[in-house]
Amino acid sequence: LLLAAVALAGDQPVKTVAKVDLKRYLGRWHEISSIPQWFQKDCAYGVTATYSLRADGDIGVLNQCRTADGSVKKAEGIAWVVDKNTNAKLKVSFIPGKLKILGGDYWVIDLGPDYEYAVVGHPDREYGWVLSRTPTLPKETLDGIWARLKAQGYDLSQFKMTPQTPCQVEGKECGL
Repeated sequence: LLLAAVALAGDQPVKTVAKVDLKRYLGRWHEISSIPQWFQKDCAYGVTATYSLRADGDIGVLNQCRTADGSVKKAEGIAWVVDKNTNAKLKVSFIPGKLKILGGDYWVIDLGPDYEYAVVGHPDREYGWVLSRTPTLPKETLDGIWARLKAQGYDLSQFKMTPQTPCQVEGKECGL
């Protein structure tokens, strides 16, 4: 019965949050977990995304991470809202020149009441990111996110936790 419920959830469309206040969403986010993507292959730890309002009303995107040798890798892009009723469906493009072409779907599918965490997904569940304003989330908060992702039909085994420091990459406990 449980397998049937999970299969049914995977057949249902991914649902976004009811509304995103873009001004509150702007700023720096730490990646807590993600479904690994090819463009993040060089990222070893400390992945962040910073969103800023551009003069034209679109959103500037700066993704950063640390590579295994500790150097910083950056990718700059642009995001734009495609669902103006909710602001929860956006497109993001990293094409040089920050042109609004070939944008990937960026759907806000879970959001903390105080914008302390966000979950970004894709209509086909091809990717997902758990983001936080801080480098860690309380276990109870993360457990709730996992439950809601599962209810949305995501395969939780695809998500990998993102190390925040070099010692976490080595499997050691360390302070943040």
